[in-house]
Amino acid sequence: MYDWIVDNQMTPHILASTDHEQVQVPSEFVEDDKIILNIGPMAVQSLDLGQDAVCFDARFSGTSIHVTIPVECVCAIYARENGQGMMFPEDDDLPPATGPAKSDRPHLRTVK
Repeated sequence: MYDWIVDNQMTPHILASTDHEQVQVPSEFVEDDKIILNIGPMAVQSLDLGQDAVCFDARFSGTSIHVTIPVECVCAIYARENGQGMMFPEDDDLPPATGPAKSDRPHLRTVK
């Protein structure tokens, strides 16, 4: 999704929940336990869209800050210009970050 947004000369933004202990973002930009961040190539450095976390360096009010957001805290990625993108459902059944949940049933659900 990120590549599609950038390839179409638009600006990728992510919406993230900040109520996880491993989230590292500037608190002055958090509203209602959420933050919107521009992750475009001109806005961030060392962007890593990893399996476990989204990490990058960015400037906030002139100060360089390392940002870390666990992937389970990313709520959406979208293009600023037209709002097109993908929302990720908040799933209360997800296992805690400290270890996998044991279950006899598969955890599959339809995403539209």
